Amino acid sequence: MNRVVAFGAGFVRFWYDFIIGDDWSMAAAVAIGLAVSSVLTRRGLSAWWVIPPVVIVALYLSLWRASRARARRHR
Repeated sequence: MNRVVAFGAGFVRFWYDFIIGDDWSMAAAVAIGLAVSSVLTRRGLSAWWVIPPVVIVALYLSLWRASRARARRHR
C-alpha cells in the first residue's frame, strides 16, 4: 500500500509541476482561455481563435514581469 501512495504522490507532483511549472499565471490564462472557448463553442460559435491571442498576451506579460524582476536584481 505504501508504494501505491508514493506512486500517487509522485504522479500528482509530476503533473502539478508539468502544468503549473514556474508561472502559475500562464496556466491560469490558458485555463481561462479554454473555458471561454468552451462556452463559445457550446453556444454554436467558432472559437478556434480564442486560444492563440490568450497565449500570446499571457506569454508577453510573463516575459515582461520576468524581465522587470531581473532588471531590479541587477541594479
